[in-house]
Amino acid sequence: MNHQKNDTIRPFRDERPALGERVWVDPKATVIGRVRLGADVSVWPGVVLRGDVHRIDIGARTNLQDNTVCHVTHDGPQVPGGYPLIVGEDVTVGHAAVLHACTIGDRCLVGMGSLILDGAEIESDVMIGAGSLVAPGKRLQSGWLYRGRPARPARELSAEELDMLRYSAAHYVRLKDEYLVGADG
Repeated sequence: MNHQKNDTIRPFRDERPALGERVWVDPKATVIGRVRLGADVSVWPGVVLRGDVHRIDIGARTNLQDNTVCHVTHDGPQVPGGYPLIVGEDVTVGHAAVLHACTIGDRCLVGMGSLILDGAEIESDVMIGAGSLVAPGKRLQSGWLYRGRPARPARELSAEELDMLRYSAAHYVRLKDEYLVGADG
């Protein structure tokens, strides 16, 4: 059960955010509408998750760091059906990233200040370097580091880097647990 009380988590129309077990949403974050946060997710100060015109799904143990913006694309004549934002499990999203109507697999790292745009698909086990731009509709292949504007494959990930992806997610689970204890105390 989530014991956190937070007025920054609010409905839009008839849709209310759904929070999994042991989720931390910082009081300075904003979570609106059709948003589902899996177990042990952490949402840090200044993060905005706006699920107003489509849905946002964030997988278990994912962390969205300070000032990250998460939004979606509505159903319309240019984009029939629209695009949701789907982020897998054990993902680390660095400070001030923008995730817009894209899909991110499990165990990824999105570097600080990166932009991932509509319809982009990031396979599992990918690192995206800080400040990178993933163009609309681009697909990033598993096991690679991508960087640049536009993001291009730089090299394959080492075994140590693949392990670091899991470590980063686990570290943020431990850190958010400390915040939850403080909020309940």
